[in-house]
Amino acid sequence: MRVALVTVGDEILSGDTVNTNAAWIGEQLTKRGVTVERVFVIPDRVADIARVVNEARAEYDAVIVTGGLGPTHDDLTMEGIAAAVGVPVEEHEEAVQWIEEHSDYSHADLTTGTAHLPKGARMLPNEVGVAPGAKIEDIYVLPGVPDEMHAMFDRIADEFDGDPYFTGTVAAGEPESALIDRFEELRERFDVKVGSYPGDYVRVKIEGTDEATVQNAVEWLRERVQAPDETDA
Repeated sequence: MRVALVTVGDEILSGDTVNTNAAWIGEQLTKRGVTVERVFVIPDRVADIARVVNEARAEYDAVIVTGGLGPTHDDLTMEGIAAAVGVPVEEHEEAVQWIEEHSDYSHADLTTGTAHLPKGARMLPNEVGVAPGAKIEDIYVLPGVPDEMHAMFDRIADEFDGDPYFTGTVAAGEPESALIDRFEELRERFDVKVGSYPGDYVRVKIEGTDEATVQNAVEWLRERVQAPDETDA
């Protein structure tokens, strides 16, 4: 299963807010064997949301969109998703009922737009906040507030599935360029994916679909690299 992530929010683009949602969702999907192939960050603009989501859904199995839910003037994600699939936005009766039964809000108390979803969408309850999410066709729309997004994703996590995926890491106290030959030999010997991430030391991440193969690859490489100084690692 191949997925694209779309984060909506002017505050992300301006640097006022760090995009932790994409990193968290990417980690959760990878654990489930799902491949995240693209991450988009786009402004609170209906046309941009519709265009990017349509481009992504044409190429990937599912698109997860976060941010821009609610009744305020810049909460335009539901309108953008509706435009992407060619339907109007309308008040969702199930969403209204959920909010009334699980919060202190009555229908009369709800700000216009709080429970508006693309027509025909499945409502995704917001157990931590108020504004609901939605699933329509191959698009999942989640809140931007991390606690709300985490809780909502947990409700739909089983809808994302792939081959089991295993990872291991090796710390190397050598320059990344000095490890290239060993990386090539590692890939020749083992059916794994290798990534290297330099910092105070080089963190080598080894990934694959067979747990024993990954573990053997980790042990093989660990025996052939110089360990970093304890003060670095």
